[in-house]
Amino acid sequence: MNLREVVEKIGPEDQGAREEAHRRWSACAKPLGGLGFLETVVENVAALTGSAAVDFSHRALLVLCADNGVVAQGVTQSPSSVTAAVAGNLAAGRSSVCMMAKVARCRVVPVDMGILDFSGLPGLLDRRIGNGTQDISVGPAMTRRQAEQAVLTGIELVREQQEQGCRLLATGEMGIGNTTTSSAVACMLLGRQVQELTGRGAGLSDQGLRRKIEVIRRAIAVNRPDPEDPLDVLSKLGGFDIAGLCGIFLGGALYGIPVLIDGVISSAAALCAERLCPNSAKAMVASHVSQEPASRLLLEVLGKRPLITAGMHLGEGTGAVAAIPLLDMALAVYQGSSTFDETGIEAYQPLGGQP
Repeated sequence: MNLREVVEKIGPEDQGAREEAHRRWSACAKPLGGLGFLETVVENVAALTGSAAVDFSHRALLVLCADNGVVAQGVTQSPSSVTAAVAGNLAAGRSSVCMMAKVARCRVVPVDMGILDFSGLPGLLDRRIGNGTQDISVGPAMTRRQAEQAVLTGIELVREQQEQGCRLLATGEMGIGNTTTSSAVACMLLGRQVQELTGRGAGLSDQGLRRKIEVIRRAIAVNRPDPEDPLDVLSKLGGFDIAGLCGIFLGGALYGIPVLIDGVISSAAALCAERLCPNSAKAMVASHVSQEPASRLLLEVLGKRPLITAGMHLGEGTGAVAAIPLLDMALAVYQGSSTFDETGIEAYQPLGGQP
């Protein structure tokens, strides 16, 4: 399928399944809406999959790794070589998110989308689109064809995970310089000023932050992306990781698998997906709001409430993985709680307002 065909295949959510899930929550012997937004998330997943029999038993984290040419402009504290080093740790199961994923019983699937001068490693999927992107401050990050290829690659990754029985996906990324590219993408899609949406990434000084802001301004001026064309924005200002993540959100909607949004980079990709196909938002679950300035605004525009507010900004998908145990606990109540009929307790009735 090409991208247009994918978008046309993604339909609206199933309201009947949502209502059935809501009735199941209402039958649980507890105060109505007692688990708050966690109940809504389960209902959202039912509406996505078309079934109130929600299942998160098989889950995976897709960590898309790629380098960004804009690093040449001094917008990061670390060199591009760190991308390959962390990708190696991911493949070996030694990175921060790997430790968290063990607790959450989540498989970690690192993917090489375009790590600079990288020859591959066991345990790292090879889905290279190119040898890193170009410097967005002097021209487009990639061709439009490469951007579409990266999006389609993300969709294909979801299909592969579905065939392995996956029922919940988390998104992650690793790429030095990708808070610069994601801020640039967010500025165009949200129509906001660069200084509003640009943060310190992995820890820039004041001088480094000023340089980063100026580089993003220059990239926008040089490339003049069309904010009404998400693929144009991705190709001119984005990265292979962001474009691939965009595809993962589209793939989640296409194949009926909920996808956890991670931090600001993942959120920018999610907004690209929503702009390409508004129905794709049905697959998106916001795990947390990160410390980066654009994070909260991106989620607000997407209409997504974060499960966690902890000031996280580590990357790799750590925020998305951190949310999985919360979903497990919600589902334990949803699937196993006694009903009012079973306990002989009179069911709670809504007495006005929201439960």
